[in-house]
Amino acid sequence: MLKKFNFRNLFVLDLANNHQGDISHAKNIIKNCSLIAKENDIYAGIKFQFRNLPNFIHLDEQKNPQNKHVPRFLSTKLDWMEYSELVQNVKEEGLVTICTPFDEESVDQIILMGFDVIKIASCSAADWPLLEKVADTGLPIIASTGGLHFEQIDNLVSFFKHKACDFALMHCVSIYPTPNTACNINNISELKERYPDVVIGWSTHENPEDMIPVGLALASGAEMFERHVGMETKDIKLNAYSSTPEILNRWFKSYIYAKSTLGSRYRDNILPEEKDALQGLARGVFLKKPVKSGKEILIDNVYFAFPIREGQLSSGLWKKGIVAKENMGQDEPVNISSVKLPDETAELVIKKAIHKIKAMLSYARVPLTHEFTTEYSHHYGIKNFTKVGVVLINILNREYAKKILIQLPNQEHPLHYHKLKEETFIVLWGELISNLDGRERVLKPGDYLTVLPGVWHSFKTTTGCVFEEISTTAFADDSVYKDPKIAKLTSSQRKTIVDHWGRFQIKEQLIG
Repeated sequence: MLKKFNFRNLFVLDLANNHQGDISHAKNIIKNCSLIAKENDIYAGIKFQFRNLPNFIHLDEQKNPQNKHVPRFLSTKLDWMEYSELVQNVKEEGLVTICTPFDEESVDQIILMGFDVIKIASCSAADWPLLEKVADTGLPIIASTGGLHFEQIDNLVSFFKHKACDFALMHCVSIYPTPNTACNINNISELKERYPDVVIGWSTHENPEDMIPVGLALASGAEMFERHVGMETKDIKLNAYSSTPEILNRWFKSYIYAKSTLGSRYRDNILPEEKDALQGLARGVFLKKPVKSGKEILIDNVYFAFPIREGQLSSGLWKKGIVAKENMGQDEPVNISSVKLPDETAELVIKKAIHKIKAMLSYARVPLTHEFTTEYSHHYGIKNFTKVGVVLINILNREYAKKILIQLPNQEHPLHYHKLKEETFIVLWGELISNLDGRERVLKPGDYLTVLPGVWHSFKTTTGCVFEEISTTAFADDSVYKDPKIAKLTSSQRKTIVDHWGRFQIKEQLIG
């Protein structure tokens, strides 16, 4: 694997022409930005803009008062030695060095000065001579997408991938300043969905005093941020889209607040306070009349009432088949320690797994019709299904066959081979660890593996995995298992096969 630059959580602070052609003023801006980034524990970089003046500007335009950019470029000019000094200053401050070139000569200077990252401005995103030059540097690239249609961004992404570039994209609106109605922050979500393996950021030009967009961008999935920075003096006034150190500090804090408020996208960190609050509102199980030890507690002999007592069985845990372990009287709470809960039924094991499997298919974006059969393979019994097994969704079976296979996290499929069938696995979501004739391999989305008839193979996953099986015709009893305990079972003994998900068939099949 090639070592990749860490774009995530990077804040690009664009110095642009706000140095005003004054190296001391530039160093003051860099110093203040560094202090504020360290105060807020922000991973930040300073970005320069390079133009090989005056060659960059056509001779006819150099004295044209109608072009608003030319006077700004010329009046804030620094020579390459001064820029080199500033780059060294940024490195001494512990910040990432970033630069946007607007011509090929500037790219050469970026290499000479040892910049960490190169940036493509929105106006250069279709400047193919410049893009070719940048791609050949080997530097990590951040590309802004202001004013580009998705088809144009597709071209840019394809180009960078063709060139094996390490790159990220910035959603950007090239209006200075950007009104809130033009921010289109929802574009970030679309970019993430369209290019799931690319880091997507938000390059801001809105009113610097507006602290809301950074939180909205973060909520939409932005993992990198850019903002123009500068400082005002008695003689220097900033433009309408650049941040002073004081505003930058508030912007960082708004980001930190938004990040803290958004929290985790996974629901595995339920706080004890929340659990306690919900437990305090739960109902407990009470007896309508006495029950003797060893007797089943029937639903007609219980009622559910608030509040639940400590150690009491909650209404949510009530199920058929609960047996008393001691004598209990009327209106007494049914304590967990006083009863024997029934074992989980085979039907329930499968139905619980179905809920997880449907969620995994949703994550993998695998749509299904209602015309399929499902095989729940449970080689060591249904109670061990979540450890050893797989779910096979049979899409079609002709001269060729297709199945969708789903394995739960930490589930494995035992060693076996097929007498007739040749199959190819293609991973759609998660990671699959295959063992083919004793050789282990980790397959990620897009990877595939072909298994010929007679070849021993097994597979497992730690993450959970959804993968396709494309094969020749699938036959019953075509699998030969290494473990004699499995080998002596018939296909119907190690599989529960139903139509669709088997809503009404699973119980009948298990009974049968």
